[in-house]
Amino acid sequence: MEKLICLHSAIPLRKEASDRSEMVNQVLFGETMDVLETTAKWYLVKLHHDGYEGWLDKKQVSLYIDNGIPVEPRFVNSLFAVANGNNHSIILPAGAIINQPYGTIVTEVANEPNHSEESIMDYAKMFLEAPYLWGGRTFMGIDCSGFTQIVFRLSGIKLERDAYQQAEQGELIAFVEESETGDLAFFENTEGRITHVGIIFRENENDITIIHASGKVRIDKLDHLGIFNEETAAYSHSLRIIKRQRIKSKNK
Repeated sequence: MEKLICLHSAIPLRKEASDRSEMVNQVLFGETMDVLETTAKWYLVKLHHDGYEGWLDKKQVSLYIDNGIPVEPRFVNSLFAVANGNNHSIILPAGAIINQPYGTIVTEVANEPNHSEESIMDYAKMFLEAPYLWGGRTFMGIDCSGFTQIVFRLSGIKLERDAYQQAEQGELIAFVEESETGDLAFFENTEGRITHVGIIFRENENDITIIHASGKVRIDKLDHLGIFNEETAAYSHSLRIIKRQRIKSKNK
């Protein structure tokens, strides 16, 4: 099976083989994929890191030669990094894979994953005010589940791509009062489908907030009903469940 790699900052993954088709996801620098189907201008691909499928423009990806040696991925862990190679520079977004055994572009911006609550929130806060973008996974535009996936990737925890998929992972937390910083809260629409996700942030025992991408990456109040937007004085999302995916820090 033919394998490909993204060597651009981020490229659109589309629902159908057309530039006019909606972007359902983004592929970041260093991410690899299998080719499932091909046309004259497009590849239908399946991403290796989360199994997500979609169509990519052939001009935006390169052939990936797998040497068969397992490599533990290392990620850009700042909002972005500037990498140099082949007489040009490229901006790499947070979460880009920088140690694939391919090419000459390198950067030093990456550390070992830290699974603590503090690291998760530090990474989440980097994205505050980033605009919402359906299918986005970078600081230039990001959706709710792309936001949680990238933040947890930087903390060394693998999440699936969409909110309803992420809701299948982890340990169920019965009550919002039992939630902790770093837990994921999931929200449903009027049909009962999970369509939104955010990261719980507890600055103190009585103050429960959530960082999530809704219009932009923002912090709002959270209670047993859902997300309360103080700007509109109304609830914007209805709480369904809370899950704990993270690995406890060693000092907890």
